[in-house]
Amino acid sequence: MTQAEAHDRWREARRRKVTAPQGNLALIDTRWGESDAEAALAGQPGTVTATHLRRTDLLTGLEQQGIRLWDADSPAIRAFEGIDTYAYDPAWVLPARFVEVSESRQLPFEHLRDEGRTRDLVVPGDLHVTIAGEDYTLSAFDDDGTLLLVFGDPTNGKETYATGRFLFVERQETVELDFNRAFVPPCGFSDHFNCPLPPRQNRIAVPVEAGEKLPLFSKENDPR
Repeated sequence: MTQAEAHDRWREARRRKVTAPQGNLALIDTRWGESDAEAALAGQPGTVTATHLRRTDLLTGLEQQGIRLWDADSPAIRAFEGIDTYAYDPAWVLPARFVEVSESRQLPFEHLRDEGRTRDLVVPGDLHVTIAGEDYTLSAFDDDGTLLLVFGDPTNGKETYATGRFLFVERQETVELDFNRAFVPPCGFSDHFNCPLPPRQNRIAVPVEAGEKLPLFSKENDPR
């Protein structure tokens, strides 16, 4: 299988993931302060399911419970036409080094809907990479055992999602950062996600013309 063919498979897997019954496009509501899934589903169509979630309230420091509602037949899924993506470019597959820190380290990340406040996320090491002749030390946080790099670049708000994009990274000493697999964050598909934003050290100075750009919706049924 060629790299381009593998990239096409990845794109198809992404399409299936975001359109799944509990994929990004299916999220129709997030209700903080609720914990009764059965009550939340009352009056909803049979295509809707509920899940529980928790977070720390940034003002009180207390744990907050919530309910998310997912609709397998949401307006966003019905209007979805695909994800606009750059053509595969092997020049955007870059070697990098991951250097672990001796203890669990937490760094502040601002989130889209937290009004400028930050949440501390575990960043277990540093990613060292050279991009267009400039050395970067990037921070990828631990996302349930996987490293998630949240990065920004000059394409944001022009060709790609405004707040930045995500990239999963293998947790090993020598890694490849394949920016062809940079993807639109969940908040690019539903307003009910609260996505982390790229910290200063993760802002790349040159346009990263690789990976996903934006989700596409039919004009007559655009849910946004």
